[in-house]
Amino acid sequence: MSATPASTAAARAEARSGMRDALVAAAVALFEERGFDATTIDDIVARAGVGRRSFFRYFPSKESVVFPDHEGALRRMSDFLADEAGFDQDPVARACDAARLVLGMYAADPAFSLARYRLTRQVPALRTHELAEVRRYESALAAFLRARFAGRSDGGLRADVVAAAVVAAHNHALRGWLRSGGQGDPAELVEHALEWVRATYSDDVPSAPRGDEADEDVMVVVARRGTPMWRVVQQVQEALD
Repeated sequence: MSATPASTAAARAEARSGMRDALVAAAVALFEERGFDATTIDDIVARAGVGRRSFFRYFPSKESVVFPDHEGALRRMSDFLADEAGFDQDPVARACDAARLVLGMYAADPAFSLARYRLTRQVPALRTHELAEVRRYESALAAFLRARFAGRSDGGLRADVVAAAVVAAHNHALRGWLRSGGQGDPAELVEHALEWVRATYSDDVPSAPRGDEADEDVMVVVARRGTPMWRVVQQVQEALD
């Protein structure tokens, strides 16, 4: 029985994914064993058991092999932000939800995320590459927010500030988890940080009462113009009773 075009395409995609994963695993292992600078692309392809041309089919540089999942994560985040189903959602909350998608990439493979963190702490070139990737996420969030805040006089500034805050909150919590060696739930840490951003910048979050006002009832009395004061006082008294 011959294979269908769909099954053939699926098999090819799986083979490509397997080769890509093999290159990433070989590179990270060699970087940790020998150091980033001492490892060549020839070393990586030899460890992975593939040809040199295969490396450049998937990665443009030695640095990029350490960040194989960012392109897909950025694409998923951009698709999420462009989805019309979320148009009625508060823009700040939507941006925070988009950041949670990026966290999923790190949480899906904690061992790889921790290995990458160790490498980026040691190799300036990888840290520079990582910062460039972070900037791409921030730019995507800012573009989304500028479109949603277009009707505001401060829309551009607000978009840039909120985008930077979302990225900073996400990365602060994520790095805390990575520094701990992957202890605890990263989603819980990031959730706490993003909730602070949403509560700070979202127009949909009501202002919290201050001090002892939180425990006090508020009463509104409506009276016609010209109503005698004694009658207003009587209405207040009746309401209190």
